[in-house]
Amino acid sequence: MQQVDTLLHIANFSTLFVCMVLKFPQIFVLMRAKSTTGVSLNSLLLELIGFIVFVTYQMYYDYPPPTYLEYPILIAQDVILLFLILHYNGSLRQSLIYAVVFVGGWRLLTLEKWIIDLAMSLCTFISAASKFAQLQCLWRSKDGRQVSALSWALATYTCMARIYTTTVTTGDVQVLVRFIAMTLLNLWVLLTVLHYQRRGSSSKKKD
Repeated sequence: MQQVDTLLHIANFSTLFVCMVLKFPQIFVLMRAKSTTGVSLNSLLLELIGFIVFVTYQMYYDYPPPTYLEYPILIAQDVILLFLILHYNGSLRQSLIYAVVFVGGWRLLTLEKWIIDLAMSLCTFISAASKFAQLQCLWRSKDGRQVSALSWALATYTCMARIYTTTVTTGDVQVLVRFIAMTLLNLWVLLTVLHYQRRGSSSKKKD
């Protein structure tokens, strides 16, 4: 039992630590490149929706804070990424519209129990759609230079850690299915990014 508690603490705190810096590599890549080629705005927006729904669900049902504490941090980092993408796309004025929609949507989630339950049942599909949007963007651009492989590798680790913490704490099947699906999809995006980055490096060497 003590060993399980120790592993649980390690998984929780390592996930929290990783999430504190998870988006930083992507933020730095964008700031250095000043270009959003290969980075999907739709993917980021869907991811934000998924994060907001997930953390609201966990708080609504009074789940242990260590099992979701990283999500407010991830949301804050995603907001910074959103501003950067809008800035480099020349669409910064749209940020106010997004802010109103996200705040209004978050308030709507907590009005009725059935609303948050329905939103959580759709959360996995929303988060999965965000990964597919990023994959589609990569397939279309065939350019992974502006996408941080490190951020996707860290995201894969955090989802794997959450599979364990969910199993030994709440055992919530919806949450568990979500983390398994996100682990596989994050890994798929990571491998795709590495493929295009490697191909881009090979092309440069040939030139």
